[in-house]
Amino acid sequence: MKTKVTYKTINRLAIPATIAGIAEPILSITDTAIVGNIKTDSLESLAAVGIVGAFLSMLIWILGQTRSAISAIISQYLGAGRIEEIKSLPAQAIFFNLSLSVLFLLSTIFIIEEIFTLLNASGKILEFCVTYYSIRVWGFPLTLFVFAVMGIFRGLQNTYWPMLIAITGAVLNILLDFILVYGVRDIISPMNIEGAAWASLISQAVMAIMAFILLKRKTEVSLWPRLPLHPELKRLVFMSLNLFVRALALNITLILAVREAASFGDSVVGAHTIAINLWLFSAFFIDGYGAAGNIMGGKLLGARDYNGLWLLAKKIILYGFLISLLLVIAGFIFYFPIGNIFSNDKEVLTCFYSVFYILILGLPINSIAFVFDGLFKGLGEMKYLRNVLIGATFLGFIPILFLNRYLDFGLTGIWIGLSAWMFIRAAALVWKFYRKFRPLLQKV
Repeated sequence: MKTKVTYKTINRLAIPATIAGIAEPILSITDTAIVGNIKTDSLESLAAVGIVGAFLSMLIWILGQTRSAISAIISQYLGAGRIEEIKSLPAQAIFFNLSLSVLFLLSTIFIIEEIFTLLNASGKILEFCVTYYSIRVWGFPLTLFVFAVMGIFRGLQNTYWPMLIAITGAVLNILLDFILVYGVRDIISPMNIEGAAWASLISQAVMAIMAFILLKRKTEVSLWPRLPLHPELKRLVFMSLNLFVRALALNITLILAVREAASFGDSVVGAHTIAINLWLFSAFFIDGYGAAGNIMGGKLLGARDYNGLWLLAKKIILYGFLISLLLVIAGFIFYFPIGNIFSNDKEVLTCFYSVFYILILGLPINSIAFVFDGLFKGLGEMKYLRNVLIGATFLGFIPILFLNRYLDFGLTGIWIGLSAWMFIRAAALVWKFYRKFRPLLQKV
């Protein structure tokens, strides 16, 4: 059956994916907002949540790439009408992913203090980092399992169940944050930053249980890995490895940014924590149309429908761009109230407001990068995505970071570097898509 590329079919996938996407960073944003308003040691707690959040995001993004790989392969087989041929692949992919997650967990749990010392944490901030990470890290395998299940659903052209899983986790996390961080009079004592960590861990556990139940009840996918190894597992592993290297390059940028911000003092890293969480929120918000491109793009490629693929690219880039413009308008309207949500520290807010406009103005460029990034994952172009991120990081962001030290622009220089990083990514993906698929369109 031919896939119709219409406003209705795109949004049937994009809207639930958007809701699911913005639910993910809400887990971090909630911790940031609530911890930033703790009565005692709020600045140190906010900085610790920002540093740990950046490190955990790096681990999750690096090892969570199987989600995109399994989604791409399933959608391509679905488009080619050969879905029965890969029934054993998802379980093998999940087992591979979880094995890596346990390995990384065990390799970091014993050197927590050394890790965050390298990220310029010291004193009370370092103490809070160790406390927060020691609890949250146990949710790492749970999150990767949920990501893998979401990839299976996406490959099957379903974003509804991932949306329900993500909403449940986000709502539960918010409720538990208020209860555990601030406490309940005469019932639960305030746990401060430890409460935020436990809230996230419990939410991740509930999401994993929900993902398991939905996959068992709503699909015929087996979660028990069986031999022999599926022939496509090799392609999945190589796709995942390319995305693994890509995620390393991506997180080198984010980690260097938070490390550089930490070197300027507690107020600056606190402001950067707020900004990067808002940046991630906007990324996932826009990325809903990237997810639609991922899901539909793989299916159209499998069916060799290049006309449909070209039309899909035009439509999702338009929709993503319009969403980014709405976010730009909202950002400038609520410029100062947004900062007050996350912190009551005047120095932190002054630093934040000095760079927030850079974040807002970069959103339209970000929308192009995020949408095409999702589309390229669906097309299986993992190697090119890897090369683009490496180039943007080592030829764009890092040179600007060194220049920033010479010019002494502080946090402003960091965010100029992040904007240039996103521009390089967007331009490279647009160029590649036009060059590769325009000739194919002319031959159809």
